[in-house]
Amino acid sequence: MKRSYIPVGLLLVVLMLNIIFTQYMVHQYFYENYTNTIIAAVVNVLLFPVAFIIYKKGVNVND
Repeated sequence: MKRSYIPVGLLLVVLMLNIIFTQYMVHQYFYENYTNTIIAAVVNVLLFPVAFIIYKKGVNVND
């Protein structure tokens, strides 16, 4: 069976987005922009189920 690297690439994209939004959240918290801090934190929390769905759909555990 041929392996697909698309799910791995998508997981890397989600990881990069997590890093970007975490850095943005810390930056906004430092400058006391709490609304933007909360928005970035919510986006980070929403990216977790996306990564989990990509993992479950793309990676066959039985391989």
